Amino acid sequence: VFPGVRQAQWLTKTKLVEGLPPAVQGIMDNPALGLQELEERAKYMVSHARLWDTAEAAPRRERYCPMLFENLIHICRLMSGKYPSLSKRMLARNCRIAATWERESILLQVRGLSGVLMNSMSPIPPVASKEEILATKEHVLETFYPIAPTIDLQEVNVYKELNDTGHMCPLGFRDGYPYSHPHTLFFLESANVRTDRFRPEQLRAKMLMFAFGNALAKAKALHGNDPKVLEQPIVVQSIGTDGQLFQFMVFQLNTTDLVSNDGVKNLVWIDSDQNLYERAQCVPEVKKGVVTKPAGISGFQPDTFKKFLALYLHGTV
Repeated sequence: VFPGVRQAQWLTKTKLVEGLPPAVQGIMDNPALGLQELEERAKYMVSHARLWDTAEAAPRRERYCPMLFENLIHICRLMSGKYPSLSKRMLARNCRIAATWERESILLQVRGLSGVLMNSMSPIPPVASKEEILATKEHVLETFYPIAPTIDLQEVNVYKELNDTGHMCPLGFRDGYPYSHPHTLFFLESANVRTDRFRPEQLRAKMLMFAFGNALAKAKALHGNDPKVLEQPIVVQSIGTDGQLFQFMVFQLNTTDLVSNDGVKNLVWIDSDQNLYERAQCVPEVKKGVVTKPAGISGFQPDTFKKFLALYLHGTV
């Protein structure tokens, strides 16, 4: 079971900032990008995934959640006509991540399937300035005394300390692979049974651990294993959804010196619990011959779609 974000912050030596960073918010707010023009298309894609993609009266989450993701990615790709560098991206599915680090006197490792990984030919530029990074030295990480911060983590024997961003991926990210920079991780909580899905807080913790893991493995591939404050921080984004509720995250790895609580910290921006729409009514609700709830999508939230699109565009526009 993945712990909460507070525990993940301690494990990854990370300071939390609520909301999205200005660089992403600026993309959302830029009228020149014409994001508003895509709102109707996005609403249509929600209807397609929730209402029209199946003959079932009520499509199951395991079907509509991945379908909605594919539909939103399709809209994002339409922007490559305006920004050709967006075509220099690659979606890799069923990729495994392994990253190892030491925290205080504890050897930690995050490993496993890291959702759908979008890689890019070029990295996302740092979102925090050098001044903001240096200011994290003053941040005091929360402790859980007398409870150990690793209390519910699985303890295993580690015979090999792995740091890998994709060599266990079906694509085989060999040396010289052109799409060598992790850009955004997508986590689809598409299980039909609620108890089989991560709760939003658990999902955000998982997103943080895997964004950190991908950034750390990339940093070690670039700079070796010596702990250090990075001259060029590494940014990895993450988006999680159950097909209706979205979690958005931007993680910046500022340091691989993770043993102590002192010094520069890493940074994460989290925008939590954003509904893309309020309700999908597959068949109209009728009471006493009167339609009380018509079929269709209600409460569509264009800003949630714009956040998805802005994270996709981040690093290019």
